[in-house]
Amino acid sequence: MSDAGVAAPRSERLQADLSLLLVAVIWGSAFVAQRLGMAEVGPFAFNAARFAVGGLTLIPVLGRKRLRLPSRDELRSGALLGVLLFAAATLQQIGLIWTTAGKAGFITGLYVVIVPLLLALVWGEWAGWTSWLGAGLGTAGLFLLSVERGLQLAPGDGWVIGSALMWALHVVAIGRVAPERDPLRLAFLQYAICALLSLPAALVLEPGSWGGLLLVIPAILYAGVLSIGLGYTTQVIAQRHTTPTHAAIILSTESVFAALAGWLVLGESLSGEQLLGCGLMLAGMLLAQVPRSRPDPV
Repeated sequence: MSDAGVAAPRSERLQADLSLLLVAVIWGSAFVAQRLGMAEVGPFAFNAARFAVGGLTLIPVLGRKRLRLPSRDELRSGALLGVLLFAAATLQQIGLIWTTAGKAGFITGLYVVIVPLLLALVWGEWAGWTSWLGAGLGTAGLFLLSVERGLQLAPGDGWVIGSALMWALHVVAIGRVAPERDPLRLAFLQYAICALLSLPAALVLEPGSWGGLLLVIPAILYAGVLSIGLGYTTQVIAQRHTTPTHAAIILSTESVFAALAGWLVLGESLSGEQLLGCGLMLAGMLLAQVPRSRPDPV
C-alpha cells in the first residue's frame, strides 16, 4: 500500500478526508453498539446479523445492473477482503466480551502502527524512523493501557490485539485491490463473505443465542447500517481518492471517539495510567504515518 499513484485533485482529497473522519466517528461509537449486542448474543451470531444487514443496505445503491454475478477477479478480491474482515471482526467481537469499548478502540487503532511494519517486513517498502518510533510509542502505550499487575494482559485485550493485526492486513489489502475495481461491488462481496463465514460458526458454536437477536435489534441496526453499510463502504470509496497516509491518520481518531462514546453511554472510565497509555498510543499512531521524504501528491 504505497502512496505512489494516488494523485487526486485537492477537492477530491478534501472530500475523501472528510468522509474518512465521518467513518472514524461512526466506527468509534459503534464499539458501544458492539458491546451492548454482546449482552444477549454470541460474537458469531452478532457478526452474521450485522454484516448481513450491512450488505442489504447496499442493494438499493447498487441497482439492478450492478447486482450481477462477480467475475473471477472480483470474487478473488472480495474473498480476500471478506476473509480478513471475518478474522478481524471475530477477534474484536470476542475481545469485547472481556474489555471495555474505550480500550478496544485504542488497541484496535494500533493497526496504523502495524501497517508500515507489515509493508517493510513483507513487501520491502521500508518506512522512515518516525514509523519505528511510532511503533515503540504505541507498544509502550499498549502496555500502560492493557497490562495489569503481574505483567499480564487484561482479559479480552489479547483478542483485540489479534484483531488489530487483521485490520492492518485488511487496510493493506484494500489499498492494493480497491483502486482498479468497482468499490460498491467489492464492498458488497466482502460483507456477504464475512456474513456467510460467521453464520455456520454461529449455528455450530452458539446454537442458543439466536433468540437474543430480537433484544439487540438497535445495536445490530447501528452496527450494520452505519458502521458497515455506510462506514466500510465509505472507506473503500474514499481510499480511491486519498493516500494511505492521510487515510490511516484520520481513521486512527476512531480510538478517541470509542473512548468518548464508552464514557458517555456506558459510563466507562480510565485510570491516569491508562489515559497516559492512550496518549502514547495516539501519538504513536500519528507519528507512524508521517511521510519520510517526499510530500503526498496533491
